[in-house]
Amino acid sequence: MQNTHCLNSSIHIPAACEQAGKAYALVEALQQRFVQGLQQLAQSLGSDQRFSAVEWLRDEGRHGGGVRFEAAAGDVFGRGSVNVSQVHYDDDAQKKLASATAISTIIHPQHAHAPSVHIHISWTQMRDGCGYWRIMADLNPAIENEAATQQFFDALQHAAPDQFKAAKAQGERYFFIPALVRHRGVAHFYLENYHTDDKQADFHLAEHLGKAAIDAYLAILTQALQQAAPETAEDRAKQLAYHTLYFFQVLTLDRGTTSGLLVHDQNDVGILGSLPAYIDKDLLTLWVQRMPPPQDDLLKALIAALPEASPCLVDEAVKQRLANVVRQHYTAHPEALAMQASGDVIPPTVQNHR
Repeated sequence: MQNTHCLNSSIHIPAACEQAGKAYALVEALQQRFVQGLQQLAQSLGSDQRFSAVEWLRDEGRHGGGVRFEAAAGDVFGRGSVNVSQVHYDDDAQKKLASATAISTIIHPQHAHAPSVHIHISWTQMRDGCGYWRIMADLNPAIENEAATQQFFDALQHAAPDQFKAAKAQGERYFFIPALVRHRGVAHFYLENYHTDDKQADFHLAEHLGKAAIDAYLAILTQALQQAAPETAEDRAKQLAYHTLYFFQVLTLDRGTTSGLLVHDQNDVGILGSLPAYIDKDLLTLWVQRMPPPQDDLLKALIAALPEASPCLVDEAVKQRLANVVRQHYTAHPEALAMQASGDVIPPTVQNHR
C-alpha cells in the first residue's frame, strides 16, 4: 500500500487551528488502519486487489482537500472508498465555518453474504472556536447474519457505553426509509452535534468508536469471506435488490451526501463513493409511485441519468450525472431539504459554508 500519511500531507493546505490538526491526524490514522486491514484481508484470500489513492483539491488546495483510497470491480471488493478530507476557510473570516475534517468510508464486498459497512467520523469547528463531532457507523448486509449484527453492536456499545442507547435510537431514525417502510441496514449508530465540556474525552470517544467500528467490521468481513459458501442466483438477486435500496436511500434521503453536493462540485465522484457498483433500474422505477412530490421528480431524474441496461453500472460518468441531478433538484426545490433524513439535530452544513 502507498503511504497514506505522505499522500494526505501532499499539496493541499491544512487548517491552521491546532484542534483541526488533531482531528486530521485522527482520521488519517483511522484511514490507514482500515485500508491496511482491508488489503491484508484480500491478500490472505489470495487476491491481488488493491486500493488506489486519489487526491482531490478544494479551490486548488487553498481551502483544503483530501485523499480517498478506492477499489472497484475486484474479486473481493465490488466497490470501496475510504475518504479523508479537510475543508477550511482560514483566509475568509466571513464564513461561519472555520474547518470540517472527516473520514467517510463505505465498503461493498463482492460476495452476497459479506455485509457492506458505512463509517463516518468528523470534527466541525466554527469561527468562534466551538465545535462538535459527528459519528456514524452502520452495518448493511444484503443477507443478514444475526451473530454479525450483534457483534457489531457489542463493539460499539463497549466503545461508548454511556452514549450507545441514544446513538442507536438516533441511527434507527436517520436510516429509516419512509417510502419503503424499512431501514437501510441492520445495525445503526449515530451521534450528531456531539460535544461536552471535556474536549479531550470527546476526542477519545471519536477515536475509540472509529477503531471499534473498523476492527469489528474487519472481523465480521473476514469470517464471512473465509466461511462463505458458493453464492446462489437467489443470493445475487438479494444483493442487487439491496444495493438498489442503498442507492435509493443515499440519493433521495441522505442529508450528508446532499449537503456535500450542494456545498461545492469539486469532489462529486468522491462524495458518491458510497454508491454500489450495480443497481436494478427496473426495481428503482417501481418505487417512483411511492415517493411524495417533489421527490418523485427527483427519483425520475436520477433514473433518467442511469444507463439503459438493467442491472446498470454506476461508474464515474454516471456519478457525475447523478450529482448534477441532485444539485439541480434542490436548487429548484429548496423546501424538499426538509424531507431528508435527520437525527435529533439537523446540522446547518450548507449554511455554514456560505
